Amino acid sequence: MAPPPHRNPAFPARRFLAGPAGRLIELARAFGIFGEFLHGSRALHFIGPCVSVFGSARFPAGHPWYEMGHALGGALADRGVTVVTGGGPGLRQAANRGAHEAGGCSIGCNITLPREQQPNPYLNLMVEFSHFFVRKVMLVKYLSFFIGLPGGLGTVDEIFETLTLIQTQKMQPFPVVLMGTDYWAPLLDWLRGPMVQEGMVSKHELGLVQVTDDPGEAARWAFEGIGALPTRRLRPLRWLGEQTPGRIR
Repeated sequence: MAPPPHRNPAFPARRFLAGPAGRLIELARAFGIFGEFLHGSRALHFIGPCVSVFGSARFPAGHPWYEMGHALGGALADRGVTVVTGGGPGLRQAANRGAHEAGGCSIGCNITLPREQQPNPYLNLMVEFSHFFVRKVMLVKYLSFFIGLPGGLGTVDEIFETLTLIQTQKMQPFPVVLMGTDYWAPLLDWLRGPMVQEGMVSKHELGLVQVTDDPGEAARWAFEGIGALPTRRLRPLRWLGEQTPGRIR
């Protein structure tokens, strides 16, 4: 049975998208959203080079794609790269688990939902958000590379948003790696077929998309891509209560 609306953690966000409210309510919501941005920025500001790994929450341990995500997390950690996911179960857990078990830094940006999205136990740091758009900004703002495992609407949304930001020069261009060649083949056929033929996207832009089933190859691409980006190391200030993920308890 679904929880009643006032106990549903996603309900405040749903009310936010339900049209205009009173001015004071809208002002309070704006401050709440700013607070989420501030919370996310304080938590993620010092994570260093990282890869955002997206994928479905619905594949259990033992599934071939779960094992692919697990191997990917370990391969990224072996190269000293922080792994950032949505923080939930399924393939997000797989990537976090692989990084955690390899001794790497594993971070989750969790979204409060009425079902499915509980933080997994393999996180050095978990940051929780109420609004999808705030979490999406945080995941994109601090990533240095993007890897998409098989997933549903949320994963596809993240893939297309990232490609749109690159296409419109809102962020530094870098390869977007998709893992699971058979899974993504129909989508890529559509992109390379009707969309290119109608001039909606160029072959050059789709050249950013790389596909592989090899976790080691994906990790190598990520490592090389991150190495090609300008780096800026920021140090936390203790008097502001800032910490690196390794020091957060």
